[in-house]
Amino acid sequence: MERILIVDDAELNRELLCDILKDDYSIETAGDGNEALDKLYEHYSNISALLLDLRMPKTDGFAVIKEMKRHAWLQRIPVLVISSENTVEIETQCLELGVSDFIHKPFESSIVKHRVKNAIELFTCKNQLEQTVEKQAKTLEQQYQIIQMQAKKLKEAKPFNKLMMEFHSAIAEVETKLKVLNEEFSQEYHRNPFESIKSRLKSPQSIFEKLERKGFPVTVDSIRENLADVAGVRVICSFPDDIYRLAELFCQQDDIVLLRKKDYIKNPKSNGYRSLHLILNVPVFLSTGKKYMKVEVQFRTIAMDFWASLEHKLKYKRDVKDTDEIVRQLKSCADSIEQLDYQMQEIRDKIYHPSE
Repeated sequence: MERILIVDDAELNRELLCDILKDDYSIETAGDGNEALDKLYEHYSNISALLLDLRMPKTDGFAVIKEMKRHAWLQRIPVLVISSENTVEIETQCLELGVSDFIHKPFESSIVKHRVKNAIELFTCKNQLEQTVEKQAKTLEQQYQIIQMQAKKLKEAKPFNKLMMEFHSAIAEVETKLKVLNEEFSQEYHRNPFESIKSRLKSPQSIFEKLERKGFPVTVDSIRENLADVAGVRVICSFPDDIYRLAELFCQQDDIVLLRKKDYIKNPKSNGYRSLHLILNVPVFLSTGKKYMKVEVQFRTIAMDFWASLEHKLKYKRDVKDTDEIVRQLKSCADSIEQLDYQMQEIRDKIYHPSE
């Protein structure tokens, strides 16, 4: 049977509560706060609930609660205050200290039983959930350490480093081709089709995690064959039509092979994300000959990129309050950004083509 501790300086109250609860629980009693603390020190791990009077000589109920809080016992043992007082101030003070519930005098048998039962069940579920979360956290930590070790081994392997060099070279090829187009536009049309280029290589840890998540073997050949976003280039343009014009010109080059295209500008994601994604085969010229490498190229306007950066922070930052409201606001911002992009494009057209 679950053990409960009843603490009250009035023997009659202790006897009444024992009579109500003796059929369902193993009962311990204490006549004052000091005796209660002695029994808590001795039987802490076996006590399922504490019924505690507040007004007692020597050490009162408040002192017992504070001592329990100091030892973090309140996290595992529910405290139900026995009191004839029913003031808001007293109850508020008790709740702020961590009390679970109240049993008011005179005692009503059915209420006492239900409140004790509910408090114990609630804390049992809470403690089981905490243990489960703790186990899962330890498992995740172990998995993370394994991933780090594997990623380190991957990074130190010579074939992997050679592959990363090839991806890096493919990024350089893409950047060079884009800069050539940018220079040509600057000469011919006196403006630039894009504002900036950002590039990145996936880290060994990210590569390992993605292969594991998708069920692919962790090998250099598997990376080359199964991952299309190890090498990434992001092109930030001023206007939507610059995105399409630049992407078209880039894909028309005879040594570039378009493998896949995802247009999230014309067909935004449900959360409002907008961007044009191209998966390309890009030639890299090595001492051993020409080799094609996959590169993911994303085209965004300045506003799209700003929005995506903020949405990324929401996705990966923990303990964010009002997530649903932030998601709703981001979606509203995405709709406004779409209108703004095209309005700015219309203004540009009026500036450069006033007769049209």
